Amino acid sequence: MNQVDELFAERVKALKPAPCDHPAQVVRDLYDAQLGSRHCDLAARWLQSEGHGFYTIGSSGHEGNAAVAAALQPTDPALLHYRSGAFYLARAAQHQDKDGIRDMLLGVTAATTEPIAGGRHKVFGRHDLAVIPQTSTIASHLPRAMGVAFSIARAAKLGVPCAWPADAIVVTSFGDASASHSTATGAINATLHTSYQGIPMPLLLVCEDNGIGISVRTPDGWIKQAYGQRPGLRYFDADGTDLAATLTMATEAATFVRRNRRPAFLRLRTVRLLGHAGSDVEAAYRTPAELTADEELDPLLGTARLLLDGGCTPAEIVELYEDKRSEVMRIAREVAGLPQLASAEAVAAPLRYPDPTVVTESLPERGGRTSEPLTLSQSINRALAEVLASYPEAMVFGEDVGRKGGVYGVTRGLQKSFGPARVFDTLLDEQSILGLALGAGVSGLLPLPEIQYLAYLHNAEDQLRGEAASLKFFSQGQFRNPMVLRIAGYGYQKGFGGHFHNDDAIGVLRDIPGLVIASPSRPDDAAAMLRTCAAAARSDGAVCVFLEPIALYHQRDLHEDGDDAWLAGYPAEHVPIGRGRTYGDGQDLTLVTFGNGVPMSLRVAEKLNGRVRVLDLRWLTPLPLEDLLREATITGRVLVVDETRRSGGVSEGVLAALVDAGFTGRLARVTSEDSFIPLGDAAREVLLSEQTIEAAARALLEP
Repeated sequence: MNQVDELFAERVKALKPAPCDHPAQVVRDLYDAQLGSRHCDLAARWLQSEGHGFYTIGSSGHEGNAAVAAALQPTDPALLHYRSGAFYLARAAQHQDKDGIRDMLLGVTAATTEPIAGGRHKVFGRHDLAVIPQTSTIASHLPRAMGVAFSIARAAKLGVPCAWPADAIVVTSFGDASASHSTATGAINATLHTSYQGIPMPLLLVCEDNGIGISVRTPDGWIKQAYGQRPGLRYFDADGTDLAATLTMATEAATFVRRNRRPAFLRLRTVRLLGHAGSDVEAAYRTPAELTADEELDPLLGTARLLLDGGCTPAEIVELYEDKRSEVMRIAREVAGLPQLASAEAVAAPLRYPDPTVVTESLPERGGRTSEPLTLSQSINRALAEVLASYPEAMVFGEDVGRKGGVYGVTRGLQKSFGPARVFDTLLDEQSILGLALGAGVSGLLPLPEIQYLAYLHNAEDQLRGEAASLKFFSQGQFRNPMVLRIAGYGYQKGFGGHFHNDDAIGVLRDIPGLVIASPSRPDDAAAMLRTCAAAARSDGAVCVFLEPIALYHQRDLHEDGDDAWLAGYPAEHVPIGRGRTYGDGQDLTLVTFGNGVPMSLRVAEKLNGRVRVLDLRWLTPLPLEDLLREATITGRVLVVDETRRSGGVSEGVLAALVDAGFTGRLARVTSEDSFIPLGDAAREVLLSEQTIEAAARALLEP
C-alpha cells in the first residue's frame, strides 16, 4: 500500500462538490477508466512483489487523459506514451470492449497471451482499437504520428485505400520532458512546415505536463513558452486533474483539428503520483511538501468532486474505488504466472525475413529485359518507375528528389511522369523523412524515401532501430510499416567528397534485427534487387535499406577506358533476398565482396589468370550464407574484400559466419582503415585499394 491509495477514502470524505456541465453518466464512465488505470498501477507493483510483474511505470496522476479519448472518434489513430492507461481503457470502452484491464496486466506479466506484443514488452496497442503500439520514452513516435496525419489525405488524393477513415484525426501524447527532445521538436516543425503549405495535417499533439522528467524539473511555464505562440499551431491548455475541464478543452481541440485539418497542441497540466516507476524513491529529490501537494491534486479526487455534484455520496464513490480494486486484483491473480516466451525462436518470430514465395507473387509488373546498356543510376531510375507504375500506393520522397531529380539524377523524370503527389521533395530533416515513411507505411501506403547521403542517416537512425524495425516485433505483425529506404553511400567519389559525402559506416544498420540490407553493385542487380525490396515491403511489411554506391552511379567501364563492361541491360527477373552472385570459376581462391569491392575484385581476378572466383554478397543482411559457404568450400581459401572500416565492418560478420558454419580453410580480409574519409587525394590513404586486394590475394595463393 502507499499513501495515495491508503488515504483515498479519507480524502474523498473531505471533498466538496464541483459543478460539471457534462452528463453524469459520461463522468461516471470516464471515472471507471480512471479507476481501472490506477488499480492496474497498484496491481503491477503487487505482481512485481510476487515475482510475476516486470513493468511498473504507471499512469497515476495522468488519468485525465481518459477525457482525451472521449473527445475523439474511436477510429482515430492514437500513438500513446507510457502513462496512457486511462486513455487506453476509455478507448476500449468506446468499442464496448471489456478486456482493457486484462490487456494491460498481461503486458505487465509478459504473458504470451497479451494481445499486441505477445509478452515482448508492455505497450499500449490494439489493432482493432486503432492504437498503434509505441515503446517510446523520448517522443521518438512523434515523427511517425506526423507521417500518419500526412497520409490520411494523401491516400485519398492518390485514390488508394487508407487504414484510417477520411475524416480521422491523429492523436499522439508525450511528456513535458520529451517535448524538448529533437524528435519532438523536429516532428512538430515538420508538421507546421507541411501545414503552412496548405497540406492537410490533422494532428493533435497532447503534452501531459507533470513538471518533471524522472528527477529533472521542467521549468514552470516552459511548455507554453515553447509552443504557445508557434505560428500555425493552435494552442489549448487544460487542467488535466480536472476531468470536466479536460473533456471540454480536448473536445474543442479535437473539433478544431477535425474541421480545419490543421495541427493543434493540447497541454494538460498533470501530476505524477507513485513516482516514475516502482523502483523510484522520490524522497531522494522531492520534498514531503511537494509530494503532498501533488497528492491533493490527484485526478481521481477531482473526478470524485464531479460525481458528488452529480448526486453520488462519498461512500458510493469509495465503493466504486474498492470494487474496481477487487476486479483488477482478480484479473491480476488470474494472469500471474501465465506462460512467457520460452525460446529465442519464439521471441524473434515476428522478425523473420519475408517468405520468398510471397515476395515473388507480389513483384511489380515486369518491363522485360532490354539489351540497352544502362548505368547503375539509370537502372535504379527505371526500377523506381516500374514500382510506381505497378503500385499506385507507392511514393518517392526526400531531399531534392522531385523537380531536380536527385543530386545524382537517380530520380530524374519521375515527378514529371507520376506527379508531385507521388514524387516530392521534403524539408531537410532526416528524422522527419523517416517519420513520414513510418506513418505512410502504417497507413497503407508504400514509401520509398531517400536519404541523400549515408552520413546524413546517423542523426535519424533511431527512427529505423527504435520505430521501424521494432513495430512488427511489438505488434506480432498486426501493424507494419513497409519501407524501401534508398541511401547513397560508400566512398571512392572522384572530385567531390569528404566525410559527409563519402561514408562507409554501416555497422549501425547491420545489427538492427529484422532489417533487410541490399547492397547492389552492378546495374542489372540493382534494378532486380530494388524490385525485390519493393515486393517484400508491400507483401510482408519488410523494412529494407537499399545502399547505393555513389561512385558507381555513372560508371561505364570495368577494365579499361571505353570498354563499357560495367553497363548492363535491364533485367526481367528479380534477385531473391539473401542470394549472392558468383563471377568466374577459379578453383584456388574466393574473393567475397560487395559494393565498390565488386569491380575492384573483378579487376584483381583478371590479373590472376583464372585462379580466382568472386562472390558478390549483394545482401548484407541476411547474408547469402548458402552461397558463401559453397563458394568458400570450392576453393578452400577466402579473402573478404571489405570497403567498410576494419572495426565494425561487414567482414567481421562474414568471417564469423564462415567459422560458425565449420569452414576450416584459410581466411583473410582486407578493409578500409578505422578513420573518417578525408577530402581530396588523402582519401586514398584510408580507403581499401586494388593494390592491397591484389597483394593479399597473391599471399593467400602461395602454398
